[in-house]
Amino acid sequence: MSERASRQNTSFPSGDGQAHGYLALPESGSGPGILVIQEWWGLTDHIAEVADRLAAEGFVALAPDLFGGTTTHDAAEAGQLMQQLPVDRAARDLSGAVDFLLASEAVTSSTVGAVGFCMGGGFVLLLAAQQGSRVSAAVPFYGVGPAVPSTYESLTAAVQGHYGEQDPSYPVAEARRLEQQIRDESGAKVEFFYYEAGHAFHNDANGLGTYSAPDAALAWDRTVAFLRATVA
Repeated sequence: MSERASRQNTSFPSGDGQAHGYLALPESGSGPGILVIQEWWGLTDHIAEVADRLAAEGFVALAPDLFGGTTTHDAAEAGQLMQQLPVDRAARDLSGAVDFLLASEAVTSSTVGAVGFCMGGGFVLLLAAQQGSRVSAAVPFYGVGPAVPSTYESLTAAVQGHYGEQDPSYPVAEARRLEQQIRDESGAKVEFFYYEAGHAFHNDANGLGTYSAPDAALAWDRTVAFLRATVA
């Protein structure tokens, strides 16, 4: 069942309203700005911990709460929450999050990066396609869902993808086609990595039983190095 237990600790303007999220600052108090975009479970402890890990690496990390406070541990309900989420509203919240980071005194970069998982991976690609040069790095982990764009002609961000070769929700052949489509249509720097793993292999709290510690560690190291090289 759903919970009203998301990890919110900050708010920011979104259109004419307010959005909420989880903000993690590095020990130094400042650094490049990174968005962390949630899975279909909501803004869970796991997503907050991803933001904390990025902060420990020197980034200012903001995880917007796209479900407005609701989290769930039930896959059927998570799928329903994802399908009911208006893509345009979520995109507006994410755009507001980019505004928030770029206006923050704590953010030292003139662009932001975005990392997202499952549903959030789809939104990473949508955000990069919509935001142009404001997003310099896009990192989708097994990105799926209604937000995955149909075209990437306006994307300028460098892209690093992480996909499982044993993921039935997004077969590896589809991931390889996506990689080529982004490369062909955007002209951006694109690198996809493929792992002998299933869906959500990075999430040690996922209920699918597909977490893979060595693959998660390798993907994380690649992500941090990529963000350091591209977000400035």
